[in-house]
Amino acid sequence: MEVIREADAYRERMNAARSNGASVGLVPTMGAFHAGHLALMERARKEDDVVALSIFVNRLQFGEGEDFERYPRNEEADLGAAERAGVDVAFVPTEKEMLGAEPAEITVDPGPLGDRFEGASRPGHFRGVLTVVARLLELTGRSRAYFGEKDFQQLHLVRSMVRDLAIDTEIVACPTVREPGGLALSSRNAYLGEHELDVAGVLFESLADGAERVRSGERDPQVLVAEIARTIAAHDAVRVDYVAIVDEETFEEPREIDRPARALVAARVGSVRLIDNVRLDPS
Repeated sequence: MEVIREADAYRERMNAARSNGASVGLVPTMGAFHAGHLALMERARKEDDVVALSIFVNRLQFGEGEDFERYPRNEEADLGAAERAGVDVAFVPTEKEMLGAEPAEITVDPGPLGDRFEGASRPGHFRGVLTVVARLLELTGRSRAYFGEKDFQQLHLVRSMVRDLAIDTEIVACPTVREPGGLALSSRNAYLGEHELDVAGVLFESLADGAERVRSGERDPQVLVAEIARTIAAHDAVRVDYVAIVDEETFEEPREIDRPARALVAARVGSVRLIDNVRLDPS
């Protein structure tokens, strides 16, 4: 596996791969790999001739008081896992290589959706995400890029950016990977104690119950939001940030669930903020 730290060298390597007729798959990450990251790498390995991986903890997407400094980092372990997963190229840039001027002079505006849900709780978060993802996709060039569905609002905004800015990338959504009890895998799960890990399972429990209610005929999103919030709030160790139901394609909050939607939740378990979502399919 090649490890490349310079942006120009990475761009040249991707261009060379395509000039030889190879398809390119990209897995963007912030490191601290778990089974969810490995599932993205495995999907790319099945579908692409050359698999590239990026590891970059993006300062721009962390707000004041968030965990940028203590975000888990273990480059040696991550590179070893990537190599075992069959990754061909690991792009591991410095901040200067990835961000250039500080503060960044040009950023990507996520539009009105960037200020809702996660954006309301974390002002500026999606501007930071999209700015770095746009640069990464441009450096990679024509490719498939693999994103997990756990960060569903991020996935939606990345897709919108790629469409609106005509970036030559196919965005591939991959299912959320979960613990046996349903908790969505996240690098931040490492911050949870044993009891908190058990309690955190209530997020998926409440969402799964909402999905089952839709399968059984419930169509009122307000009823579902109230039930999901009530189930989560029953645990003293969990503080609900938001619960919402949105249309899968438009991300608007529907009056009635008459086509596929997503139930979204964000909550704090102890001091750790977690997000999750499930698909609601009325068919």
